[in-house]
Amino acid sequence: MNVLLVEDDPVLTDGLSRVLNSHGFTVHTVNNGTDALSQRFNASVLVLDIGLPDIDGFEVLRRMRAAGNNTPVLLLTARDTIPDRVHGLELGADDYLVKPFATPELVARIKALIRRSAPQPAQLLVGGLSLDNATKRADINGRRIELSLREWTVLEYLMQHASRVVSKQQIIDAVLPWGEDFTINAVEVYVSRIRLKIADSGVAIRTIRGFGYMLEKSDN
Repeated sequence: MNVLLVEDDPVLTDGLSRVLNSHGFTVHTVNNGTDALSQRFNASVLVLDIGLPDIDGFEVLRRMRAAGNNTPVLLLTARDTIPDRVHGLELGADDYLVKPFATPELVARIKALIRRSAPQPAQLLVGGLSLDNATKRADINGRRIELSLREWTVLEYLMQHASRVVSKQQIIDAVLPWGEDFTINAVEVYVSRIRLKIADSGVAIRTIRGFGYMLEKSDN
């Protein structure tokens, strides 16, 4: 898991590098946009500060995408206005964090971007339940069911880890890029909703007390 960190604050760069290294990431750092664009480092994720001294992060991102570079990009910014966030996303950013931020959230978002960028099977199938990633269609034995974006993401994560226990925090990390207000209580609410929608699929989501959830085939 390789991270290219583009940040001009040496203190922040050092601190973030230490944290990411402790989580198993290989971190390469540069402190300006020009060097970021000239890098040949094979990054899994680019963590890009907007306020750089030469070329700002928005322009770095624009040039990257124009050159066909599709590396997942997480923007770091002190600009917390909606127009700035929208501008970054429209240029091709995959996620953003507003300074100051908690380092555990940064780590979680980077891991989520890596998971999302990994090749996914065209279809997930457990029992009579299927998720088609190409069409974003969920079916139970050929009958379509409607899922919200978050319901889809939670169910997709559970199906990807079928027959294994996943914690509520792991689910939060998977869903986090879609909204900052996703909490433990929200996980419980969405799992409850999903259970109702897949009740006749031959698949059940078991609660493993003290650990989390497990999706597996059921006898019903």
